[in-house]
Amino acid sequence: MKRVNAPVCANSNSLAQGARRQRMIGLAIAAAMCVCAVAQAHGVNVGGLYLEHPYAVPSAPGEVSGKAYLRAIKNSGDQSDRLLGATASVATSVELNRIGAGAQKIEFIPLPANSTTLVRHTGDYQLSLINLKRPLKDGQTFEMSLQFEKAGVQTVRVSVQTPRDAHAGHTHD
Repeated sequence: MKRVNAPVCANSNSLAQGARRQRMIGLAIAAAMCVCAVAQAHGVNVGGLYLEHPYAVPSAPGEVSGKAYLRAIKNSGDQSDRLLGATASVATSVELNRIGAGAQKIEFIPLPANSTTLVRHTGDYQLSLINLKRPLKDGQTFEMSLQFEKAGVQTVRVSVQTPRDAHAGHTHD
């Protein structure tokens, strides 16, 4: 019987190159995932709903309540949905309010099919943060969970910022 000696390692240098290549691919995938996470930081897609740019305005010194908003909630689906409530890590409770002559507490915010609902400081609705656990300061972030009738609970990261179109004398009551 003739014995054939198979090489134990074809080339240790090529194995090291292969391992380096796999690490580089892994790092590239991780970097791409980070970029995607940052890109989605200003909005979240949930089925047919797009929760655009969640933000809160800074609270004044000594203020016990705050205001949180979304630039818009876009419902591109064929079915309506409703925002039923919310919780926030910075407040003991959150109220849904219609903005008009003062803020009026409401049970839900309607999200008709194929429409955009403004939940912003210059829009129709706001989320009132009741009994703040800490002051809201520019540059901070916090989590807020939104309860939808059909889309379920969705958690978003809220950025505290002074709105660009805030003008002198504008109050956040």
